[in-house]
Amino acid sequence: MKRQIIKIDEEKCNGCGLCAEACREGAIGVVDGKARLLRDDYCDGLGNCLPACPTGAITFEQREAAEYNEPEVKKRMAEKHQHPHPDAGRAGGGCPGSNAHVIERKAASAISQDAGGGELRQWPVQIKLVPMNAPYFDGANLLIAADCAAYARAGFHGEFMRGKITLIGCPKLDSVDYSEKLTEIIRQNNVKSVTVVRMQVPCCGGIEQAVITALKNSGKFIPWQTVTLSTQGEIIH
Repeated sequence: MKRQIIKIDEEKCNGCGLCAEACREGAIGVVDGKARLLRDDYCDGLGNCLPACPTGAITFEQREAAEYNEPEVKKRMAEKHQHPHPDAGRAGGGCPGSNAHVIERKAASAISQDAGGGELRQWPVQIKLVPMNAPYFDGANLLIAADCAAYARAGFHGEFMRGKITLIGCPKLDSVDYSEKLTEIIRQNNVKSVTVVRMQVPCCGGIEQAVITALKNSGKFIPWQTVTLSTQGEIIH
């Protein structure tokens, strides 16, 4: 049958794996560093993967393809949840820089001032790259911050990041709505609290609004607060 299905441009694909993470049917995988449509009958043609691609490598095309096999997809995804792949914590198993892992820290008193490392407790930190479900989200106090904030305020690590899982982003530069992904992070994990740190500039309102929307859509009641910094690094409120 002829139907709408996704098409992946290998030349544009950077192998980040974000499309594979966004695909709810498991139709996309990363093979030899490039995203691939694994089976036509796994693709529903709705394109949840399109907005996740940072390079514009995914488009629609009309071509002869096997009919979408919803029962098979549901069965496969159920088996996948029961027996996750060892690379399940990676964003699509693609770019090594997207590999999810916990960062162990010594107690603050044991760290010399010039030792480096700071208070970051997990990797990756970018909202676009972080997986929606990871062990470090269990019982986490989330810090969702504008990426400029850590540069504006010298004591950012000690004041805001200590004891928290940190996610950063810039709604102006990323040009995406973070709310859908943040909703799933909050919905799928036992998140205890959310702290938003944003800059005073208007475009930073996007990250705060995304968190508010995510909290509402998650269906959970979780304590949250917003801290606003001036461009000089002062806490405004």
